[in-house]
Amino acid sequence: MEIGIDSFAAAPKDQKSSPAQAIAELIERMVWADEVGLDIFGIGEHHRKEFLDSAPAMLLAAAASKTQRIRLTSAVTVLSAMDPVRVFQNYAALDLISNGRAEIVAGRGSFTEAFPLFGLNLNDYDALFSENLDLLLKIRDQEVINWSGRFRPPLVNQAIYPRPVQKQIPIWLGVGGTPASFVRAGELGLPLMIAIIGGETHRFKPLVDLYRRAGKAAGYSEEHLKVGLHSLGYVAASKNEAVADYYPGYYEMFTQIGKERGFPPVTPERFNAQNGPTGALLVGDPTEVAEKIIRHSNSLGGISRFSFQMDVGIPHKKLMKAIEFIGKEVIPRVKKMTNPI
Repeated sequence: MEIGIDSFAAAPKDQKSSPAQAIAELIERMVWADEVGLDIFGIGEHHRKEFLDSAPAMLLAAAASKTQRIRLTSAVTVLSAMDPVRVFQNYAALDLISNGRAEIVAGRGSFTEAFPLFGLNLNDYDALFSENLDLLLKIRDQEVINWSGRFRPPLVNQAIYPRPVQKQIPIWLGVGGTPASFVRAGELGLPLMIAIIGGETHRFKPLVDLYRRAGKAAGYSEEHLKVGLHSLGYVAASKNEAVADYYPGYYEMFTQIGKERGFPPVTPERFNAQNGPTGALLVGDPTEVAEKIIRHSNSLGGISRFSFQMDVGIPHKKLMKAIEFIGKEVIPRVKKMTNPI
């Protein structure tokens, strides 16, 4: 199982830090993740004041030149609002810079700010994604494209460059809880990255089963039908320390999101339930977190990748220590539990 981190490049909340410093610290964390043995680092894409990740390929490229082995991915590319040609070119260039370590997680995103920003109609939300995904996959697989669709000019015998180091840049499909999205990933034979930020992880098992059935019906092997899990989490020396570090920022973030989306208010009781044995949060000490990753994997019939999302306003030094815990303690424990001999 691969284990890593997804970051949304949180913007500084006060005058003590600048956006430039926040980006420098993010790149330092990416380099440190490579050094302590994490498998993957992902950068999200948002077009909001709270985040600095509107150009994720740029941030990943900055880290690519300073790292050696860690895989670098989007988390997610908001493909409904992006030109697939430019997406491919950006990540092909990243693949060249990193010598074959680039990946894409393509999704529709959990926010809609990109639609008015790029002059798109929100009513075309799903149609745009389907068309753009189709084109992106064709560009990945073919150097010269003949293609036409509804939302962009056709491509006629058009060669698209640069080409990456990898024969195929891995493209995962990022999903939430929509059954049609799971079926689409299976029918296309794409690996699946599930964002579970609340509730109980095991409740997604029927959707994962739906994905695997759709993939097998379309003729894809288990090798193609990988499942990854993106969850909120954080690791410290003790559970009490981890909760004390994580809860204030979690409360602030999800109180704001709750106001926008009508979620119930955050309370310590609800947080503790989410952080319990079957809840989606993984906030605790290395042993507890490793055991919960395995438990989540088993509940979904096996996962290939797990990514922590720790961006809730935790200071840089604490995030660096959390990354060290993940690399030096969580990953070895997970490997030992999955390969005991």
